[in-house]
Amino acid sequence: MKVRKWFVVLAATSALAACAPPADDEDDSGSASGGTDAATATSAEDFGGMEGLVEAAQEEGTLNVIALPPDWANYGEIIATFEEKYDIEVDSAQPDAASQDEINAANQLEGTDRAPDVFDLSQSVALANTDMYAPYQVEGFDEIPEEFKDPDGAWVNDYGGYMSVGYDSSVVPEIDSLEDLLGPEFRGKVALNGDPTQAGAAFSGVVMASVANGGSADDIAPGVEFFEKLKDAGNFLPVDPTPATIESGQTPVVIDWDYLNAVESEKLDSWEVFVPEDAVVAGYYFQAINKDAPHPAAARLWQEFLYSDEGQNLWLAGGARPVRAEAMAEAGTIDTELYDALPEVTGDPVIPTNEQTESMAAYLADTWAKAIG
Repeated sequence: MKVRKWFVVLAATSALAACAPPADDEDDSGSASGGTDAATATSAEDFGGMEGLVEAAQEEGTLNVIALPPDWANYGEIIATFEEKYDIEVDSAQPDAASQDEINAANQLEGTDRAPDVFDLSQSVALANTDMYAPYQVEGFDEIPEEFKDPDGAWVNDYGGYMSVGYDSSVVPEIDSLEDLLGPEFRGKVALNGDPTQAGAAFSGVVMASVANGGSADDIAPGVEFFEKLKDAGNFLPVDPTPATIESGQTPVVIDWDYLNAVESEKLDSWEVFVPEDAVVAGYYFQAINKDAPHPAAARLWQEFLYSDEGQNLWLAGGARPVRAEAMAEAGTIDTELYDALPEVTGDPVIPTNEQTESMAAYLADTWAKAIG
């Protein structure tokens, strides 16, 4: 079936289910100058509304984000727009880091003003660290399907896409299946975006390989076996791909999200994107607030911005599929030109549930390094 607008399909098939020091404008109790305890606020109403939240966030003046590459789902423009709109400086650390690096940084920097205020995490990493999140419900919370959020707002799905293979058609032959990647023409050329035990794109890449080789979201073993074959053939390239490695030709084949590979198509005329019909794997990332955020009001304002019509359309401009898209389409607030331009994907999408993801993550933790190391 055609799955260009994939949100209804996801809803029908998916079962997705300690304190930093006060900022300069807060007193010792963690209350912002307006008297609101920003660190425990669960909605903008706790600030007296959006105006109060904006004021509290501007008093803090800074937002710490981590692992948000500018070319990833349009985060460069998202950050710049937030800074200009609210006059708040965004300190973007380790833009090329993986999801697990975000959690590691929060633990290592706990109690300092350099700790990340917010997280953007892969499903497996997000579900393994739920005790680190502060519950918060943005104004559009009710428009987000129940399958895509924690009931209290501790985590919320934000944007998603499909797994794909991007490749430089001037360097390698046309790709019609994942099996093609095992051929001699791909020797030393196939890169996976990250370590699947730490990074969501890589994790879903292994799921895609599993589904293409007779596995499923309940059995990721065939995916690990595929990458072991890829390594044994000399085709697996142990380099984390970036826009720079793609443009330089260092990584001519990249297994990654379709919206990231699509960005490269705009830069490199010979860059093609392939989504296998027999292994359509979809997934969302998870947004959360660090419960020990050094700038708790700014963290909450960032969430409000991301889930606003403006923020959701900015993700859409990066080729990603925002979680509120269906509600926005019904309300007439989505950018219809961008929405209608999303590529059609043929096939029944596989969307791992929370339970399946946790099981697959445990299997990868035991087997990936042995197979690829």
